[in-house]
Amino acid sequence: MTDRIRIVEVGPRDGLQNEKTIIAASDKIALIDRLSQTGLQSIEATSFVSPKWVPQLADAAEVFAGIAKKTGVSYPVLVPNEQGYERARSVGASEVAIFTAASEAFNRKNINASIDESIERFLPVLARAKSDGVKVRGYVSTVLGCPYQGEVPVADVVRVAKRLHDLGCYEISLGDTIGVGTPARARAMLHAVAAEVPMSALAVHFHDTYGQALANILACIEEGVRVLDSAVSGTGGCPYAKGASGNVASEDVVYMLEGMGLRTGVDLDKLIETGVWLSGLLHRDTGSKVAKARSST
Repeated sequence: MTDRIRIVEVGPRDGLQNEKTIIAASDKIALIDRLSQTGLQSIEATSFVSPKWVPQLADAAEVFAGIAKKTGVSYPVLVPNEQGYERARSVGASEVAIFTAASEAFNRKNINASIDESIERFLPVLARAKSDGVKVRGYVSTVLGCPYQGEVPVADVVRVAKRLHDLGCYEISLGDTIGVGTPARARAMLHAVAAEVPMSALAVHFHDTYGQALANILACIEEGVRVLDSAVSGTGGCPYAKGASGNVASEDVVYMLEGMGLRTGVDLDKLIETGVWLSGLLHRDTGSKVAKARSST
């Protein structure tokens, strides 16, 4: 196996979507531009979901149009349906991501549709993307547990991942949405999926609810995965997954991988600087909100 690891930075989308204080578009653009200078090859920029459901990302078009696209860096965006795809394409997106879950209960709560119904919604997106030459990444969430149904059968994870890959997703990100996985379970799940989907087309996405994310990543690297999702400063969470804490921090992932002799191509110092800057931004906005509340009492 190659010693090269590709990190998909999801901070600007998955990291910020659960922040209650609305972050200015200019700050989101600044975040992505900073990340572009760290050596990251993939930065998930935003999501073209309905502003009604995720107000934090209502400025998706403005943000995507405003970032300075760096040669050699991809800027995928999340799209929930054909309308979202059209919005993304109107501002020049050349890679999109679609999402579903391995849990029927989670899908019902999240998008009010069954797994099969959610995939049906993506068929027009996949058809148009193929015609347009647009790459499509697929997300499968709740692969190691669901906040509504509890255990998720591995067979369901395999079925959904294989279906998305067969439909044309070049890469499938397997997400432990609520961070309940442990290394042995993560390894077994990945091994099962890899029996139906090539390991080279798989990525893993761990939340750090119980401090298991780095251990889970290590187990999956040993199994053969070479693409990891993470978020600068460990931001994140899911508005539809009660108890989901932040993503594994990109800084921690890079530090661990480089210490193992694996290559990420990421400048850790620049990444840490960006994480400190983002933490200051989020703290500033939180502090401002608290100050306003106090001044009105």
